[in-house]
Amino acid sequence: MMNTKSEQYREARYGDVTVPYLLIKSKRRTYAIEVSPDKGVIIRVPLRTSEKAIATILEERREWIVTHYLKMEQKREQRAKAKVGNGYTEVQRQYLEKRYREAAKEYIPKRVDYFVTLTGGSYERITIRDQKTRWGSCSGRGTLSFNWKLMLAPPAILDYVVVHELCHLTHMNHSRDFWQAVELVLPDYKERRQWLKEHGEELQL
Repeated sequence: MMNTKSEQYREARYGDVTVPYLLIKSKRRTYAIEVSPDKGVIIRVPLRTSEKAIATILEERREWIVTHYLKMEQKREQRAKAKVGNGYTEVQRQYLEKRYREAAKEYIPKRVDYFVTLTGGSYERITIRDQKTRWGSCSGRGTLSFNWKLMLAPPAILDYVVVHELCHLTHMNHSRDFWQAVELVLPDYKERRQWLKEHGEELQL
């Protein structure tokens, strides 16, 4: 069966500016570019788009991409500066991060095992990562990845991300069937999802 979606992190070089981006190929007819402090730079193209066509898109939208990427980076820097002064030294912050990572490796698999009995599907393994623009992911091979910073979120929000990724085991898309599967387990998933959109950037040490 042919894959209906693929994701790959890449870089585009524009003179002195290097723009990291996530290339997503999926069943769509046109391309789209998204830039935000939360998600970074995302370029979506149809499945059969050639490397030459991708290069053309990157060049044609050069000015737009660079302008919005630099604005995004500026906003990120401003947010980072606003978070300085939390009272932790760098050594303390690193120690806390280590503790949260260890806690995530123990706690998140328990939530996965609890909810997989409700969502169905089966997974191969679980990884805990420091994903820059994502809270979780599910690979076509059944690997579930979660951001350790979810341990800084309310338990209900962490559970939403777990259920979201588990539902991708049977629906590798964001179709109506996928969201119905999520809602079947978490009827209030929209409120949890909205909370993460509004407060996700606050989940920092």
